[in-house]
Amino acid sequence: MLAACVDRGQTPIIPEAARIGTVQPVLAATLRTPDPETGWFDNGRADALRYLSLDVAVPPSHRRGRISNGYTSPDPSRDFTIAARDDLNGAQSFQSRLQSHIARKPADERDIVLYVHGYNNSFLDGVYRTAQIAHDFEVPGIAVHFSWPSAANPLGYTYDRDSVLFARDGLEKMLRNLANQTSGEIVVIGHSLGTMLVMETLRQIDIASPGWADAELGGVVLISPDLDVDLFKTQADRLAPMPEPFAIFVSSRDRALQLSARINGASNRLGNLSDAAELSEYPVTLIDVSEFTTLENGGHFTVGTSPVLISLLSQSGQLRNAFQKDRAAQAGLLPGTAITVKNATQLILSPHLVLQD
Repeated sequence: MLAACVDRGQTPIIPEAARIGTVQPVLAATLRTPDPETGWFDNGRADALRYLSLDVAVPPSHRRGRISNGYTSPDPSRDFTIAARDDLNGAQSFQSRLQSHIARKPADERDIVLYVHGYNNSFLDGVYRTAQIAHDFEVPGIAVHFSWPSAANPLGYTYDRDSVLFARDGLEKMLRNLANQTSGEIVVIGHSLGTMLVMETLRQIDIASPGWADAELGGVVLISPDLDVDLFKTQADRLAPMPEPFAIFVSSRDRALQLSARINGASNRLGNLSDAAELSEYPVTLIDVSEFTTLENGGHFTVGTSPVLISLLSQSGQLRNAFQKDRAAQAGLLPGTAITVKNATQLILSPHLVLQD
């Protein structure tokens, strides 16, 4: 209720924040319409992509898994703050900026991590989450955010689902541009309702260009996917083959998905699936983080909000190793139970075993 009273659509640019916090660059593309009053973006649906380069200052008091937002009145010592903003003039300007980021990276750190936000997110919500993921997981590559026109309102679920379908062509354009600009891998991360946008877009690309997703993507990660299981299967069936690794983070304690299931008249959503047998035909890794869910994090972004889980998945490259194509080797990589059902693998992670380690 308190969050609903905060204007999540605007914030000042504070250059001195770069000297106080740790700067995390984020490149962004959005299909939101610009807000002439705030200078940022609202929930309107634009007819063309707009591109930005942003420097997000992560405050020195930051704790893994937390995003402290000042929005209209940020304190750089404790809040995520925009330290710099550069509006880029179209796709070519965006590509030039991307190339400059790539050129400054060592050859083995030129991967692109593209984050697609979920339901009830403002433009700034998604930017800050992209920065937090890149910072907390110590992502060595380039952080890119795709912002589709969510209503950024808890009552805007239907509007958001329509916006997901509206944004498919924009995300396709973004993905094809990224693939043309990098020799590294592209990892796509979708959260919540944003996973529907990811899957719908990959489906339509592969219909037009069979095998594109597998050839061009270095991996796909779906976090708490707000997707009907049967719908996911029809989307995955059009990917020939599916890109690998393909990881799905699930939690049976995800309250947001429990509510979504009731709203949609379904017994389950992909994000609270507990039985890998339902996806046995698909080469996916189902990572169950239910035991890391707390009242505080609510279970809808456990992988990015649990400090213990972030630490576990960040250390010694285990996040990459856990998603490797050699599923037979996965059982000993992470503390928990590994179950293989035909093509699918299920990893049930346990904080109890983490503490033992």
